[in-house]
Amino acid sequence: MTSSNRLALSGTIETPDVPTVEIVSPTRREEARCAMAVVSELRNRDVPIRDIAVVVRDLDPYEEPLFRAAVQYGITPVFWTQLRVTRTRPYALIAAVCETLAEDSTDLETLIQPLELGWAPPEAGSETWPLSPRELYRSVERLPRDARTASEWSEIVEATDGVDTRLRQFAEWVSDAPNPEPESIASLLDDVVEAYAEHGLPETKAVDSPALLETELDARAVVRVRTLVQQLRLKFADRLEEGTVARSWGDVAELAGVIATQRPGRREHSNARALDVLEANDVWALDIPYVITLGLTDDQWPQPPQSLIPPEFREAVLRGDERAEVLAPQPVWAGGRDRDQFLDTLRSAGRCVILSRHTRTAEGDDVPPSPLLDHLDPERVTEEARRRLVGTERDLPPEVQGFVKETEEPDE
Repeated sequence: MTSSNRLALSGTIETPDVPTVEIVSPTRREEARCAMAVVSELRNRDVPIRDIAVVVRDLDPYEEPLFRAAVQYGITPVFWTQLRVTRTRPYALIAAVCETLAEDSTDLETLIQPLELGWAPPEAGSETWPLSPRELYRSVERLPRDARTASEWSEIVEATDGVDTRLRQFAEWVSDAPNPEPESIASLLDDVVEAYAEHGLPETKAVDSPALLETELDARAVVRVRTLVQQLRLKFADRLEEGTVARSWGDVAELAGVIATQRPGRREHSNARALDVLEANDVWALDIPYVITLGLTDDQWPQPPQSLIPPEFREAVLRGDERAEVLAPQPVWAGGRDRDQFLDTLRSAGRCVILSRHTRTAEGDDVPPSPLLDHLDPERVTEEARRRLVGTERDLPPEVQGFVKETEEPDE
């Protein structure tokens, strides 16, 4: 590989065919607020919501501030991101149930995990579910901690004075659980998920913030886990036929983990009146008139390479210095993937690209701009214009106004 080819990994970025405007905000929250203020003002000028998209390299640090800013401006956002279902409570609940049922004998800590995660019976009756932590641990203090079989736990819990009747009901449910077959897996776990939807979700909402972000996440996870349970039934049946799994709840838990960590393709949604908020890897081949790109900072886009190779050596390999010319560089060293996604973002815009970044962390540390901006010459929005945008005037910066069509067709 020649030196020129090596450095082509981080070569010059072609200037996009559409105008570029840069908005610099003090913090990430202000950056998100500015982005939604621009969306709001574009909408006020009859730009259809389907003609606007917000793009970030990684949604994780931006989803919460963007959601809050969207609520402030009366905008409904749709975040095109994969739900990390294994990090959610509904998934943790079914995994804990499988773990509790997996062993011939279970210690107390493993036994009560489903109760800690909001387990409720299929038919709750007049009792309040789920158990609160205080109610649960008041009963747990009276029980032995060593491993017992499910039937032994049921007998011990029943015979111990002062144990909550709901814990007794759970211990009996564990003791009566069927052996894992495709149909029994689906039936049992379906009951667990539906009971959580009925009793666990209201508990999440009761302690959530006004924006209800945790409630939304919980509700999405319930929907995803419902689908996972049906997939699990089919996959477990196939694996049993192939002889690659045993009829054990441990194998059920392992297979559930495999299914849950598979990343589906880009999802679709039917809300045509919502604002699309996408990660940069989803922008390829799209055509969006107004693209607002956030997070163009040195620590976000491109992301620093995760490599054990010292940066000085990486630079030498990229340049092809002396003996290093016989070594092949890794594209990630030059931010190749991030660069390509940035190019895709620029190319997706049909009328205007707004490039946004912030200058300080929440702790007050300086945040340098992304080196990707070195290749462009955007028109910079003044600080005064930025303040008017998010202030009571809500004026769209003049640098952006010129790119908005005089007559835009409103949404039908």
